[in-house]
Amino acid sequence: MKIATYNVENLFDLEKDGYKYKEYKPYGKSLWNKKHYKIKLQNISKVIKDINADIIGLQEIHSLKALKDLRLQLKKQGLYYQYYSIAKKKNTAIKTAFLSKIPFIYSKELSVTSSYKYRNILESKFNINGNSLYIFNNHWKSKSGPESMRIVSAKTLRDRIEEIGFDKNIILLGDFNSHYEEYLLFQRNRKHNNTNGKTGINHVLRTIKQTQKSLHVEYDQNNFYNLWYDTDKHKRYSYIYRGKKEALDNILVSQPLLNEKNISYIPNSIDNFDKEYLFKKKNVYRWTVSRARVPKHKGKGYSDHLAVIAKFVVK
Repeated sequence: MKIATYNVENLFDLEKDGYKYKEYKPYGKSLWNKKHYKIKLQNISKVIKDINADIIGLQEIHSLKALKDLRLQLKKQGLYYQYYSIAKKKNTAIKTAFLSKIPFIYSKELSVTSSYKYRNILESKFNINGNSLYIFNNHWKSKSGPESMRIVSAKTLRDRIEEIGFDKNIILLGDFNSHYEEYLLFQRNRKHNNTNGKTGINHVLRTIKQTQKSLHVEYDQNNFYNLWYDTDKHKRYSYIYRGKKEALDNILVSQPLLNEKNISYIPNSIDNFDKEYLFKKKNVYRWTVSRARVPKHKGKGYSDHLAVIAKFVVK
């Protein structure tokens, strides 16, 4: 079973309603039109088809319409996802969504405060050969905001996991806007570190002590294991900022997914989807919008993030 997460970078529809970034206002001076929307859908669909995950969590989907259009484009390109869901209760510009070949038992939203500064988390439950699997799709506050904002999302997530139980099969994925060792990287960054060194991904989700997958070591049940630790260091990235590789997108798993029983993570299967066509020179080939006073779409590129993939065996 292949699970993936992919921030597709601003997949906006062409409808007039709904809050949109200025360069995505339909048929305006920025040239967000039918032609460019079609190219964007085709390009993102190519990536998703090449990944061919059983379940893929997406970030930066504008609306249910955009998700359905993407799903239709994928079907045209030969990949059919029968099941889909989106966090649409809050009118944020961009949202999290799932495409799945496996039916949901349910898919619902976790509300991260009533403020529009926070995007809701999408929780989906699956039945895999009689075993329950919970997947949480996240898109935390960007680095334009301090760590205290990401901690709000992390606490919402942890509170919900405490209700379900840490002894369940749980996958946390998405764009956390956090490195797998964020607590080390941000210590001297006053703009981000307004929490006395505490981070959402490392402290709230308890990933600090578990830096290796080991069947011979008993970890606390409420520790999560960040799968980035299960691959070579040079592969641990999904984003490049000013020439520096960053791991903003993560996949974390609960302890039962490491014990090789009913559903378990396949060792060394975590990977970023770094195909050659997704790069331009030494940068990720993002969707191109000019930096002019009135930004204009060029009709080229994919996303500013790479997808992250992990494989699991179901017994």
